[in-house]
Amino acid sequence: MNGPQLNELPDAAEQVRPYVSSLRREALQELTAVRSLSDGFLIKFLRARDFDVELSLKLLLNYQRWRKESPEISRCLSPSSVLGLLNTSYHSVLPERDHTGSRVLIYRIGQWHPKDWSAFEVFRVSLMTSEIISMETETQRRGLKVIFDLQGWSLGHALQFNPSLARKISSVLSDSFPLKVRGIHLVNEPMFFRPVFAMIRPFLPDKIKQRIHMHGADFCETLGDFFSSHVLPPEYGGEAPEIEELCQDWTNQLLQSENFLQQVAAHPTGDIAISPEDALI
Repeated sequence: MNGPQLNELPDAAEQVRPYVSSLRREALQELTAVRSLSDGFLIKFLRARDFDVELSLKLLLNYQRWRKESPEISRCLSPSSVLGLLNTSYHSVLPERDHTGSRVLIYRIGQWHPKDWSAFEVFRVSLMTSEIISMETETQRRGLKVIFDLQGWSLGHALQFNPSLARKISSVLSDSFPLKVRGIHLVNEPMFFRPVFAMIRPFLPDKIKQRIHMHGADFCETLGDFFSSHVLPPEYGGEAPEIEELCQDWTNQLLQSENFLQQVAAHPTGDIAISPEDALI
């Protein structure tokens, strides 16, 4: 049975157990300070790499290393700490998946005011969402797609970025988080966003570069080539509820998941048993 076939099986399937056991054994040899790793934690990494144990182990170790080296982002996973940003309708996870089963995320950069919120705090919002949706079996299998709306991008936003942050962003997108990034869509991107994108791009693997699509200001028609109308809110050419309503819905989901997220922040090694119910999705 190959990786994609294994990916379709439930967590408790007998065919899955040897892969979980193998990844646990190898991970515990590398992470000498960790006592145990839950099945659910390990399966996230196996599904992200189609049950290739060697690649899953590399991803898991990168995840642990990234969190350890980025405490300013990963140590405080508290939605209430960035509630002011969330209440600007900055971010949403759309309720409907796309035709491939991928989760669809929207970030509205113009709603982020750099004088009020640092790039690290903004990045933390993304990490919190990623931790929650990575608990969903269907998202583990089908991955996610992201729409970045860059209307309102300013010099203040650009000054928040430097090569170190660019490296952290690219690392999460490519090899340090157990989620498959199936597409990155930029809309309303201004000319002066390009220097920041040029800073991030060299750190991205070719497969991610090939999944980046720039739509410009006339994005509604071209986004329709990738997403069905029932998935997208009307502001993006679709028929779903309005974006502000969807942003508020996801803010509520984040707030309801505060205890789960704080548990993840306190135990970055995964030395706890985490179930999908903990995420309150």
